[in-house]
Amino acid sequence: MSVRRVMPVVQSEKERENREFYGLLGFEEVMNHGWIVTLASPDNPGAQLSFMTADKTAPVCPEVSIEVDDVDAAYAEFLASGAEIVHPLQDEEWGVRRFFVRDPNGRVVNVLSHR
Repeated sequence: MSVRRVMPVVQSEKERENREFYGLLGFEEVMNHGWIVTLASPDNPGAQLSFMTADKTAPVCPEVSIEVDDVDAAYAEFLASGAEIVHPLQDEEWGVRRFFVRDPNGRVVNVLSHR
């Protein structure tokens, strides 16, 4: 399993303000589902920030998203380790397969792969 991308997720209701503020650094909107907006650098598309009002299908908002090439393998690793699974592995309607796990600092991590 390998990591493809790491992206901070900020819980916020200020979609327009965030887009304008981070736009000053050159970030552009690349995804908007109404409840989550992702901004990326056009010169480095892997440099991204997401702003989320509330997660659509999970009970909590994650603080970071980590995209891996094999989310099923990652899920099996975390289950075997005894880590706290906050949101079970599932396919989401917007094209990702994901789960949430709590890290040793108490932070919620969204681990995902695109389908």
